[in-house]
Amino acid sequence: MKAPPFFYSARVMASIAAMILVSLFYACAQAEPIDEDAASRHVYATGGVHNEKNCEPPHRCVFPRKPGEPVDPAFPAFWTSEWTMYRVFNNEDKFPPPYSSPPKGLSTSDYEVSYGASYYDSTYTPKDGDGHGAMMEHYEKRCLPIFPSSNKYSCSFVSLGNKAYFLRYADRPPGTPACCQFSLQNHPPERDFIKHLPYNAEQSSHLDGSIDAYSRLMSLQKILFGYAFEKLPRPDIVDKTAPPYRHPQSFFFAGYPLDPPDAPIVSQNYRNFRMEKPNPIYTWDQVPLMCPPVPVWCCLFTGDCPVKEKESEVQPVAAQWNNIQQ
Repeated sequence: MKAPPFFYSARVMASIAAMILVSLFYACAQAEPIDEDAASRHVYATGGVHNEKNCEPPHRCVFPRKPGEPVDPAFPAFWTSEWTMYRVFNNEDKFPPPYSSPPKGLSTSDYEVSYGASYYDSTYTPKDGDGHGAMMEHYEKRCLPIFPSSNKYSCSFVSLGNKAYFLRYADRPPGTPACCQFSLQNHPPERDFIKHLPYNAEQSSHLDGSIDAYSRLMSLQKILFGYAFEKLPRPDIVDKTAPPYRHPQSFFFAGYPLDPPDAPIVSQNYRNFRMEKPNPIYTWDQVPLMCPPVPVWCCLFTGDCPVKEKESEVQPVAAQWNNIQQ
């Protein structure tokens, strides 16, 4: 039995409406002048992984491999993965990452468990032509704990080319927007991003030597930033025709150490990593649905919004990712 004509018409109209909404979003965004001071405050050095801040000349942020070190792994062109996040607040000095799932050596009283998922597509081109690639990291009920505030809400980071957006949902803190502009220079990691991190032999001995770890301590604050990949290639669980590759095992890093959120160390341990292309409806298309054409700037790190901070007398008290100077 055929569906009635209005069924197809409704689907077509919905698709057209979505296309119009996205087009209007980018057209209006391009028409608005940029607050250069705010834009500058919202560029965070990441050693070349998400932008090129403090990476001149470029080789300053690249770590050539030494003899005997493994060849660099690389991300697939696109992928999807769930993960388990461990916010470690006790004994992280005695048992540092990379961690197994659950973290070996730690007890359940040393960490909090939450969940999320990541979506990546290096082939994506934003409609405004500013950069390439897309990535969304969704944190369920516990947001990324790198900011000097409570993380007890769901959130997502979405990078579309060079522009990055921060999304909050119904459980967000009172008075906070559903969408804000995280940065105009925060692109997804390139497939070969691991070249920006030195190989770490000691960390690679974790998990019984089954991983290769790459990490660095950023700036004078010694803020940890690292990735671990499985040492041995294995087939993809979705694309059976793809050659075996080294799957990511975990993304581990320093969070904001004071309470809240009390996150000296954080580890996102991947689950079901697979070469599955993300569905734009549930990922990239959420940005024009949740954001105005020109979102307000995010006020997440200390120093992001100095006028508001002056009014509320907020003072920086610990190392934060926005203070990194390489």
